[in-house]
Amino acid sequence: MTTPSTDTGGTAVRVRGLRRVFGTRAVLDGLDLTLARGEFLALLGASGSGKTTLLRILGALDGADGGEALVLAARTIVFQEPRLIPSKKVLANVTVGLPRGAATRETGLRALAEVGLERHADAWPATLSGGEAQRVALARALVREPELLLLDEPFAALDALTRLRMQDLVGELRRIHRPAVLLVTHDVDEAVRLADRVAVLRDGRLVTDEPVAVYHPRDPGDPAFVALRRRLLADLGVHAPEEAPGPLETAPEAAPETTPEATFEGAPA
Repeated sequence: MTTPSTDTGGTAVRVRGLRRVFGTRAVLDGLDLTLARGEFLALLGASGSGKTTLLRILGALDGADGGEALVLAARTIVFQEPRLIPSKKVLANVTVGLPRGAATRETGLRALAEVGLERHADAWPATLSGGEAQRVALARALVREPELLLLDEPFAALDALTRLRMQDLVGELRRIHRPAVLLVTHDVDEAVRLADRVAVLRDGRLVTDEPVAVYHPRDPGDPAFVALRRRLLADLGVHAPEEAPGPLETAPEAAPETTPEATFEGAPA
C-alpha cells in the first residue's frame, strides 16, 4: 500500500518489496527504492518496464499488490500531456482546486511568472504552443508547493529544442523550490543532464542505481557524461557505437504498459 506522510525524516520516498501485477505479469516485482528530500532521481527503462506504474502508485493513482511505499503527502504529478481544461483560461488552470481568495490570483500569477507566462494569464489553452502548455502544467504543479514532484515523460511530445529549454526550466525551478523529484524518461541524455541519481528499471526491479558524477554544466561531450551514458545504454540493452551517441539518445521501446490513464495532472494526491 501507499502511505502518505508528513513525517518521513530526511526521506521523500521509501519503497520496500513493491509488487504490481497485471494478469499473470508482475510489472513491479519486489522493487526497493529510496529518494531523499530534495533529491532528483531519473528513472529509465523500456516502455512496459513499470516506470509509469511506479509513478502512479507513488502519486496515489494506482494501488500496489504487495510491499509498501511511504511517500510525502505534499506531492504533485505532471504527465506527458499538459491536460489543461479547455474551458478555463490559463490562470484558472493554474489555480484550479486551490482555495478561493484574493491571494489565489497573486499566487497563480507568481507561478506563471516563474515559467515565463505571466502575459498569458488570460489566454485560452487552445492558443498555446505545446511547450507553453507544458509550462502551464508545471506552474499548476508547483503552485501547490509540493515536497515531491513526479514527472512522467513531460517533454516526450516536444521538439528537440523546446525539450532542451524545458529541461533547463525544470532544473531552475527545482533549484528554487527544492522538492524531491522523480523523473520517468526514455531519454538517457535527459536523465544524465538533470538528475542527481539515475536508475534503470528492468523486469520489475532496479538493475542500476548510481549517482551522476558529472560536473555542471553537464556537456554531452564530457568524457564522464559519455561513460555514464554508455553504461546506462548497456543496462537498457543498447550497444552504443564507438562514437558518442547523439544528444537525445533514448531507451528502446517495448510493449506499452496496460495501466489506466489519470484524469488530471498536478492535482494534490
